Amino acid sequence: MAQIIDGKAISLEIKEELKEKAEAYKKEGIEVTLAVIQVGNDPASTVYVGNKKKACEFVGIRSLSYELPEETTQEALLDTIKELNERKDVNGILVQLPLPKHINEDLVIKTIAPEKDVDGFHPQSVGALSIGQKGFVSCTPAGVIQLLKRSNIEIEGKECVVLGRSNIVGKPMAMLMLRENATVTICHSKTKNLQEVTRRADILIVALGKPRFITSDYVKEGAVVIDVGIHRDENNKLCGDVDFDSVEGKVSAITPVPGGVGPMTIAMLMNNCMESVTIQNQ
Repeated sequence: MAQIIDGKAISLEIKEELKEKAEAYKKEGIEVTLAVIQVGNDPASTVYVGNKKKACEFVGIRSLSYELPEETTQEALLDTIKELNERKDVNGILVQLPLPKHINEDLVIKTIAPEKDVDGFHPQSVGALSIGQKGFVSCTPAGVIQLLKRSNIEIEGKECVVLGRSNIVGKPMAMLMLRENATVTICHSKTKNLQEVTRRADILIVALGKPRFITSDYVKEGAVVIDVGIHRDENNKLCGDVDFDSVEGKVSAITPVPGGVGPMTIAMLMNNCMESVTIQNQ
């Protein structure tokens, strides 16, 4: 029977640890503060922002909410970010993506001060990760590392295949696995003989964006499978990039969707908010 890696339980464990840290900071007179900016009212973004606020409340982080109308100009958004960059009482700044089409996402990310970039998307944060320096790490890949470690899954020396090369998940995921001394292969839409490559993996991390694409044919007996995808199927049920029912019987451990990687992303965002205090006081 495959071990079902419980992201809900592990994320709760992390948030409980962070709660203690937040209380310790409060005793020192430090109230950790996250500013969340949402432009427009994309329903999925509204749900995510609501979940982030709930997590802040649970952990003991003060959250400031900026809900800007869809027609907000790029200039007005950048001015808001610059003002938050200057504020001593704000530790983290998060701009909820996607942004409306008339706003340049890259420019917005670059405008956030790197020491307040709790999403880990700023080029300086990404560069620090690639050369092994301290900085914020993108929340989803950081969450995957915690899922593996807290489930007692050995990473060092293992063959790891990452499916997907996005800037938010695939690339930082590969770098984090390298940092943990795994041997890493990155696959993408142009990879030849994909099944041959994925079947070598001791740890297969799937962030493709294709519902139930990975079946048991892609997986080695006894592998660990981490499913980063999230979709709604034709019956409006949540599912991942991995066909869970097909793969579960063949692997040693697997994350479910929902309840696997998803809760970890927000837990690691809270962790980055805590880290921001150290980063800003270096």
